[in-house]
Amino acid sequence: MVLEKFNLMHYNITNMVPEVIPAATVPILLFACFLLIVWNYEDPSSPSSSSIPGPGYCFGIGPLLSYTRFLCSGIGRATNYYNSIYGDIVRVWIKGEETILISKSSAAFHVMKHGHYNSRFGSKHGLECVGMNENGLIFNNNPSIWTLVRPFFIKALSGPVITQAAEICAKTTIANLERLHQVTNEIGNVNALVLMRLIMMDTSNKLFLRMPIDEYDMVHKIQKYFDAWQTLLLKPDIYFKISWLYKKYQKAAQNLREEIEKLVEKKRQMLHSAETLDKNMDFASQLIFAQNQGDMTKENVSQCILEILIAAPDSLSVSVFFMLMLIANHPGVEAQLLEEIHNVIGDRDIQSNDIPKLKVVENFIYESMRYQPVVDFVMRKALADDVIDGYHVKKGTNIILNLGRMHKLEFFPKPNEFTLKNFEKPVPHRYFQPFGFGPRACAGKYIAVVMMKSILVTLLKRYRVQTLRGQRLENLQNNNDLSVHPNETQSCLEMVFLPRNVENCEASKRTELNEL
Repeated sequence: MVLEKFNLMHYNITNMVPEVIPAATVPILLFACFLLIVWNYEDPSSPSSSSIPGPGYCFGIGPLLSYTRFLCSGIGRATNYYNSIYGDIVRVWIKGEETILISKSSAAFHVMKHGHYNSRFGSKHGLECVGMNENGLIFNNNPSIWTLVRPFFIKALSGPVITQAAEICAKTTIANLERLHQVTNEIGNVNALVLMRLIMMDTSNKLFLRMPIDEYDMVHKIQKYFDAWQTLLLKPDIYFKISWLYKKYQKAAQNLREEIEKLVEKKRQMLHSAETLDKNMDFASQLIFAQNQGDMTKENVSQCILEILIAAPDSLSVSVFFMLMLIANHPGVEAQLLEEIHNVIGDRDIQSNDIPKLKVVENFIYESMRYQPVVDFVMRKALADDVIDGYHVKKGTNIILNLGRMHKLEFFPKPNEFTLKNFEKPVPHRYFQPFGFGPRACAGKYIAVVMMKSILVTLLKRYRVQTLRGQRLENLQNNNDLSVHPNETQSCLEMVFLPRNVENCEASKRTELNEL
């Protein structure tokens, strides 16, 4: 382990840049990073750095190695690595800035509930490339703009919209299942992840934008945008001095941004020519009117609409895909889900008043998100000096809350197993935070659960899902950078969808033959 910490080759540094990069450029980049770290160096005897466990400074080698690990292996994987070696609260460096990794519930809860952690960190140049710098909600670090924008998201993702979401989501799921052949290969296997993305894209559009779109094209552009976002988020400033290194990512992000801008302009023209306005204006309409009143810029309106449209096709679709794999891997859990669906809903389709009654489905969703999270960490920045769990934290310190690891360390009776027993009893709020908590919690946490319930119920009433060759979720190859996503080059991502009515007919035939 000691040798690993000082062996640069272990980090596969060339993964930071394309394979065509000249060999001489890598040492130059590393040397520039080293100078940046030394320039930002603060006395490690200061209270904020001396007592927190973590790798040593070692003349700047420690910060260089920790930053390199984050660049090469991804934020989530690097965070898990350091927490597993040094404990629940660890000090490392990212871009020469002191960064604290936390996987202890009391410390994480402290950070999430206090307003002086109401900011995130990341490369300004990287965020500018994807349109998030001082725009939108997700990584907007301008407090005044963020405060202006967030109420629009809260209103769009709560109240009457949640009631609409259950039934709209069910209808879009049914519509996509009726054209299942579009995501089915020649031997009958279904690309379940693409199916989930199409359902989420269709639902999000009907809830928040209500404009004709090409779902397939939009889903493709969202994937490219997300790849650009997570690639550029922590890159050093010198990376953006070499245009051919980042231009393809900037272009991928720009493609989606331009598509959203076209849709917003069409929406604006439609509103301008409308004789009457819908009483329940959608999210896009409210933002356009806010711009007309001078409260928001054109760029911010487009970025907000982009972010609300990408959230479900990006993260939520992967969550439901993981859930389908868990259902296929655990027939006993599937039986419990079907029993509740039959008792609560019967033969009809799900309705909004069914949502609170589906307790087993809800526990299954929470246990799935605990066992195999998609977003398993939260990024914050300290806006004031503070004390976390006895450790002094200086203003400007980066914070990463490792919620995925936290959910497997405390409270739950069987933390390393997938079992609904983990949610048989009420779970105290501080021990389970799949959507975060406090001022910067996920604005869509309530509607997300409604959408997942609606999709799962609608799909399970019609199909039984199976993995190929008994593939288990635990054996999937996942990337863990900005979030956990399966490596999509794997053929094992495909699933088999067996219609329930066919199963019932076959079961009846077997019964009749047995009686004969």
